[in-house]
Amino acid sequence: MGVLDGFHLADRKFFSREVFDVAPELLGSILQRTDDDGTVTIRLTEVEAYAGERDPGAHSYRGMTNRNRTMFGPAGHLYCYFTYGMHHAVNLVTGDPGQPYGCLIRAGDVIEGSDIARGRRERTPRKIPLLDSSLARGPGCLAQSLGATLDNDGDDLFGGQWKFFIPDAGVVLPHRTGPRVGVSGPGGDATDFPWRYWLADASSVSTYKPGRSSPRP
Repeated sequence: MGVLDGFHLADRKFFSREVFDVAPELLGSILQRTDDDGTVTIRLTEVEAYAGERDPGAHSYRGMTNRNRTMFGPAGHLYCYFTYGMHHAVNLVTGDPGQPYGCLIRAGDVIEGSDIARGRRERTPRKIPLLDSSLARGPGCLAQSLGATLDNDGDDLFGGQWKFFIPDAGVVLPHRTGPRVGVSGPGGDATDFPWRYWLADASSVSTYKPGRSSPRP
């Protein structure tokens, strides 16, 4: 699939902005990956913003490590990590180099390549097939649908397998905000950190769960 009707390819300037400006504009935008399996295209319905040194819920709050190094680099790159010993997560880096900011992609609707996404999600036999709305519901499911792993950490959205499309209209869609999923302590406070953004009418939005103890990216 090339450029989608009603959308155009984003440029790096789109991501080289304040994370709280970028995050709501990701909703309704489209993340696409083409690899040897084919193309999977996902319309984003839920994201979370993470603001580095300003954000006790962020992996990058205490500075650079080998794990979060990509967050300190140029905007428009993917920060992928493995969490809870279970699944991968995909984040999009924002801001200027040295500002370790980004958005966790929590959920979306698979609009192309659902057969590929389903094959990846149902590798373990299931008694009941997944609903289409569940293919990319939650960050681990979304990463699995895209086939994203630690090997994709540092990938550039503007070259290679990935593309990112934004609506031609440039209008922020009606959405809701609230506390981030699974973030505990100060970064999980709903009043000071309402940094989860989602489309209220999207069935693919994940279920809210309060945090445990580990920070997020």
